[in-house]
Amino acid sequence: MSDVLQEDPAQIQQNRNGPQPRSALDADAVRAAYRRWARVYDVVFGGVSAMGRKRAVTAANALPGENVLEVGVGTGLALPHYLPTKRITGIDLSEDMLERARLRVVREHLSNVDDLLEMDAEATSFADGTFDIAVAMFVASVVPNPRRLLTELKRVVKPGGHILFVNHFLATSGVRLSVERGMARASRSLGWHPDFAIESLLPAEDLALARLTPVPPAGLFTLVTLPRA
Repeated sequence: MSDVLQEDPAQIQQNRNGPQPRSALDADAVRAAYRRWARVYDVVFGGVSAMGRKRAVTAANALPGENVLEVGVGTGLALPHYLPTKRITGIDLSEDMLERARLRVVREHLSNVDDLLEMDAEATSFADGTFDIAVAMFVASVVPNPRRLLTELKRVVKPGGHILFVNHFLATSGVRLSVERGMARASRSLGWHPDFAIESLLPAEDLALARLTPVPPAGLFTLVTLPRA
């Protein structure tokens, strides 16, 4: 028998993709979760996530460039807050959520929303460099492979553009860390990972480039601004 230790294939994949949440969500789990949440999403999550959405859209509005991709557009809560000069394309994995976003566009006469598409954020059909800005709000801890999401957004955003994330990231210590790890067992029902570490999304080189801004309430969320080199 060889004395050379063989590395576990699962560990090899984890090393390539970065630290992963302990219970990966697949696309079917995400669709099922947001099918349950669609009718009550605005009421249940709209308030607590409002400041994060506002900060992300404000940041996007201040950046150069016209064409914006909103990843995980959901029910379209953020759409009314973009400047009219920004042209918005929204994508989401949940058709149930998209139906509500389309109704919002019509109801609020949002003429700068070009399209709302059912699409996998990890493998879109857009050409390279289609967008000036990509905004992913509360998405990174939902997708099955966060590093693939990052790679795809880098592909569809042109060099010199920006990628924005707003997300909850795992606490590093204290009571909140214990609570988040305890909640992780319910990841599939929740449709997101309470125990999601920022390193699962950003490799060290991107983390060094990114600007991290705590977002209320109580810094529960973080706005990540990453320049597309």
